[in-house]
Amino acid sequence: MRTWVLRVVLVLVVAVVALLGAGILLPREHVASSGVTLRQPPESVWAVVRDLGGVPRWWPEVATSQAVTDSAGREMWRQQVGGFPMTFVVTEAVAPRRLVTTIDAPPGAAFGGTWTYDLAPAGGGTRVIVTEAGWIANPLYRVMANLMGLHSTLDGYLVALAARFGETVAPEHLER
Repeated sequence: MRTWVLRVVLVLVVAVVALLGAGILLPREHVASSGVTLRQPPESVWAVVRDLGGVPRWWPEVATSQAVTDSAGREMWRQQVGGFPMTFVVTEAVAPRRLVTTIDAPPGAAFGGTWTYDLAPAGGGTRVIVTEAGWIANPLYRVMANLMGLHSTLDGYLVALAARFGETVAPEHLER
């Protein structure tokens, strides 16, 4: 019985070391872009994308979204996203074309980066491209993120955005 337990522990240790090694070999930074075309005009899509307080009403991944005050006068939002609390800053907003948000990552944070939302007229509707330029500090988290797919959160956002308008989409992964 004792030999069996030692073997199981040894296998688990080897597995963790292998995952850690794989994570160390993966790049800390990444860029991923996903896009969809909606049948809505850019102004309608912009109104929903820009309403950061309203996101929990249509994207199940976000439990809460509250504006927070910032002594520097920046527009900031605190959200509970996928079980992670995060605060982000609106670093650019050009209606109805572009929104950039940046995670306000404290020192030692597990991850951070920006999301850039680009909207453009497309055949009577709107082409929406969301680009994540992020980083993941922990090598084990890098492995998990790559296994889940670096586009998974972007795709979830775009599918939920389309559903908000009563549309069904299949996000396209783009090279940026």
